[in-house]
Amino acid sequence: MIFLYIVLGFLILLILLAIIAPKNFHLERSIIIEKPISEVFPYLKNIKNQDNWSPWKKKDPNMKQEFFGEDGTVGFIARWEGNKDVGVGEQEIKGIVENEQIDTELRFLKPFKSESDAFLKVKEVNSNSTEVVWGFSGVNKVPMNIMMLFYNMDKAVGKDFDEGLNDLKQVLEK
Repeated sequence: MIFLYIVLGFLILLILLAIIAPKNFHLERSIIIEKPISEVFPYLKNIKNQDNWSPWKKKDPNMKQEFFGEDGTVGFIARWEGNKDVGVGEQEIKGIVENEQIDTELRFLKPFKSESDAFLKVKEVNSNSTEVVWGFSGVNKVPMNIMMLFYNMDKAVGKDFDEGLNDLKQVLEK
């Protein structure tokens, strides 16, 4: 009987955690690049260029990559298969608003399945400076949302975004 109460208590705890745990996530970072938007945006919309500044490419420079479609256009897909730090997944360009925003969908297969909406936004600061905002958002499904109570995505992924944007700045300002 005690075992039954323990199991029941555990199930009630899981249900309560699933109810109160965050259902959505959103993360973004930004940087100012000392280049005009006319140079920054075309570079950003080509997904293959991410190899030059992505923090995940540095974590596995030998990752296997495949590309489908025309880079820089809606429908282009970049697939990767890497070590435990980068996993397996793909990124597809879903929308482009010229000199404003690139929307992509991230589909992770390993280490766990998930989908997120990612974006790169640009905004002219002045004729020689562009703000780049990099972010992503999505839905935490049960039981993943419970795990997010104990995982600080802003701290873990935010530092990768900061590193990537700093590398992007260095690449573009050469």
